[in-house]
Order: sequence, then structure tokens, then C-alpha cells
Amino acid sequence: MQLETGKGKHGMVGTLAGIIREEGVGRLYRGLVPPLLLEAPKRAVKFAANDFWGKTYLKLSGESKMTSQLSIVTGCSAGATESFVVVPFELVKIKLQDKSSTFAGPIDVVRQVVKKEGILGLYAGMEATFWRHFWWNGGYFGCIHQVRAVMPKAETPQGQLFNNFVSGSVGGFVGTVLNTPFDVVKSRIQGASKVPGVIPKYNWTYPALVTIFREEGPTALYKGFAPKVLRLAPGGGVLLLVVEFTLGVFRKALGPPYI
Repeated sequence: MQLETGKGKHGMVGTLAGIIREEGVGRLYRGLVPPLLLEAPKRAVKFAANDFWGKTYLKLSGESKMTSQLSIVTGCSAGATESFVVVPFELVKIKLQDKSSTFAGPIDVVRQVVKKEGILGLYAGMEATFWRHFWWNGGYFGCIHQVRAVMPKAETPQGQLFNNFVSGSVGGFVGTVLNTPFDVVKSRIQGASKVPGVIPKYNWTYPALVTIFREEGPTALYKGFAPKVLRLAPGGGVLLLVVEFTLGVFRKALGPPYI
């Protein structure tokens, strides 16, 4: 949906049905390998960076505990850190998912991109990816802090699970609202084929946002929002549940000084 240009309206269900009708069910899983390989290191970097930047900003600010403002800044910094890990995997995924793609698979994408553009070609769309993760993580971690503050304190483990899921889901929703326009731009940049001597139509993030807004209207900046938010809102809740559960296991096994 994000790679389609113009003002035509293609909803999620219509797009899904069209892909199945024209290309078969298997096409829905095109580009599956890069996200699978990326998921664990990406999430590890996200939360490790959030912990690192949180401690750093607390020390610099002189605050004794996390505030709303610091949680947003910390999240944005964690997203910026995470983006450097993500770019090559996202590039391969987008190249494979493009409707006009003729690549045989992930390795073929890497081989052809490196052959044509060098190793730095795998980092096409770095700037747009940076902003995508910067804003998503700022919204995600900022909302977790805010939602936890207004929810009743959990009295049981089940209550704590519920609070974590709700705050993570709200964070995932808000993060997706903030970052979808940047995701659209990233997809356009990474999906384009570079032509020697020709300046790409979509190059830098914020000028590209203006171009899409002017040529296709404001709704084009939210192409693909429905499937993204259906994945990332509950996914944000599950992610926080898993992280908190895992940290709890390690705290119990190793003791507070280590975790």
C-alpha cells in the first residue's frame, strides 16, 4: 500500500484480496526472512538503548526518577540507536515486497545491491528509518510512562500483566500514529531503483513528506496505517509483557545488582 503512488483508494481488505487473486497466497509471505532475522536483535537493542539513555539522562538532569519529558527523550534516543541495526533488513524486505520485484530472495537482494551500489547501498533510506524509529519509540516509551502513572496500581501479578499490556498497546498505537508518514517515505526511498545521473524523487525525509502531501493529499501519508496499527498496537503490549517477564526471571535468578 505504501509503495503505490497516486490518489487511488486501496483499502487493506481490497489490497489483501488483490494480492491473493493476482499473485497467490504465498506472496503474502514475501520478505518474511529479513523481519524474522531482525526481530530479536532489534528488540534487544531497543530496550538496552532505552535503559542506557534513561540512566544517562537521569544523571545529566539530576532527577531521581523518570519524568514524562525524560521518558519521551529517552525513547527517541533509543529509537535513533535502534535504527542503525534495522536499515539493511528493512531495505531487503521492501525490495522483496515491491510488486515489480524480480529478486530470487534475500541473498539475491544483498548481492545485487552491493554489486550496483556498494556496501553502503544497503543503508539506503537510513535517514528516513532514523526518523521512523525516533518518533515511534518516543511515542511508545513516553506513553508507557504516562499510562502507567494514571492506571490503578496493580495488587497482583495478573494485574501487573494487564497494566503492562494496556500501557504497551497504547504506546504502540500512539507510536504508529506518529511514525506512519515517515514509514511511507522510507518505503518509497527504499523501494525506488537508482538511476545514474538522475536525482531520486524521494530522497530526504521531510521534503519527501511535502511532496507526497502536495501530490497525493494528506491521507497518502497514512497509507498502510490500518495493518500497521493492527500489528503494532497489540504487538507493543505483548512486547512489554515479554520484556518485563524476561527481566523478572533474570532478576530472580541473578539478583537486583545484575538486572
